[in-house]
Amino acid sequence: MSWGALYAQLGGVNKHSTSLGKIWLSVLFIFRITILVLAAESVWGDEQSDFTCNTQQPGCKNVCYDHFFPVSHIRFWCLQLIFVSTPALLVAMHVAYRRREDTRTMLASNGTEKMTDMDMEKLKKRRLPITGPLWWTYTCSLFFRLIFEGGFMYALYFVYGGFQMPRLVKCEQWPCPNKVDCFISRPTEKTVFTIFMVSSSTICMILNVAELGYLISKALLRCSARSKRKNHLYTESVRQDNDLMENKRNEMLLSTRTDSTSNKTLC
Repeated sequence: MSWGALYAQLGGVNKHSTSLGKIWLSVLFIFRITILVLAAESVWGDEQSDFTCNTQQPGCKNVCYDHFFPVSHIRFWCLQLIFVSTPALLVAMHVAYRRREDTRTMLASNGTEKMTDMDMEKLKKRRLPITGPLWWTYTCSLFFRLIFEGGFMYALYFVYGGFQMPRLVKCEQWPCPNKVDCFISRPTEKTVFTIFMVSSSTICMILNVAELGYLISKALLRCSARSKRKNHLYTESVRQDNDLMENKRNEMLLSTRTDSTSNKTLC
């Protein structure tokens, strides 16, 4: 699966997301995936070949490289992007399920008639509101995005001891005969790209937090409006019942007075 196929899948979800979600997808593909494919791979292309140590001991260079670079930055970021994009695919599956249910409903309402191409096109272009079950799916996807982003950033910091690439590392791993000095190729350039990717990941996390807060606030406003509407309907119902009881009471009083007046007239 290519990055273009992933963008095509997420682009369908982007139509049903909020404005912040559209910005998140743009940052994800422009500042992370595009930079990763076009620039970062060439920067780390000589990562192992130009890793040199001041010893000729067989196997020492490979062991030291594996010790200081247990996971390649490129593969690490690719894995991170896949995990971060996966929750959005859950939203795509939910949207596809809703469309299928809507198609069945329209077919059932039309009886034996088939849906025209225009009806199918309108159904595909229709934007689903983020309410009900779709709200829960979308909110959970944002929550998992935040977990994956934060977990991978912490793992990167923990594995490499920070986000800055050192120029010189000292290795004492076996089969090195003693403490040897190993030099990393283009450490400044790799540090710049690492900080750039971490900054882009931080921006995505901020957008996810903002979108999550937006969705929660909108849901609270809907619940508040629904509660006010129920209270208003309940108040109107109580007022109508009171008016009805008052009218009945007045009718009874009026009928009682009429009877008493007629009795006095007869007497």
